[in-house]
Amino acid sequence: MTKPVSKKARLTQAERTALSDQRMFAAAISLINERGTQKTTLKDIGELAGYSRGLANYRFGSKDGLLAELFIYFDGLWKAHLEDYIGDLEGLAALQAAADALRDFLSREADYMRAMYLLWYESLGHESETRSRLSDHHRVYRKDVKRWITEGIKKGEIRDSVNAEQFAIQYCAFVFGLVYQWLVSPEVLDLNAVFADYQANQARILSA
Repeated sequence: MTKPVSKKARLTQAERTALSDQRMFAAAISLINERGTQKTTLKDIGELAGYSRGLANYRFGSKDGLLAELFIYFDGLWKAHLEDYIGDLEGLAALQAAADALRDFLSREADYMRAMYLLWYESLGHESETRSRLSDHHRVYRKDVKRWITEGIKKGEIRDSVNAEQFAIQYCAFVFGLVYQWLVSPEVLDLNAVFADYQANQARILSA
């Protein structure tokens, strides 16, 4: 007797929603990189993702709503990536690992990085939820760096004369300034060389 053909398990509603979100996020990233945020519409996002014109509007309510969800999704990608590199590391080792994480993220998630920074820079000209979220994230980034410096000082591997708060600002300035240069002219930056030199300088400046 022939065996009955097993039917492929159907996706749950939650799984279908997650899948459609991922497809629409990918479509949004592609369109933002191609056109910028102003010329990217919910209609075009839904259609490029392979859905009806109204699904993106139904799911997110507005383009700002979709961009806010995209921000959260991207932030989750970055945090998971960073955690893989840092784990339980502290002090100078955590600082060095964070730099490694950024270097590799620029290569692995180039489209996401490019689109998100375009979104963030365009949000600076007016008050918006995106701008508010970005400000909150900057505070978190500075807090993390300040903690790593403080840990390194306590362990005796970082000079106690280092101002943790000021260094955190300088570290973030390097990160965001580098990404800005990468956005403008990625072909002129050898990321491996840039990060290797920065990390060597960082260790020389901080080491007790």
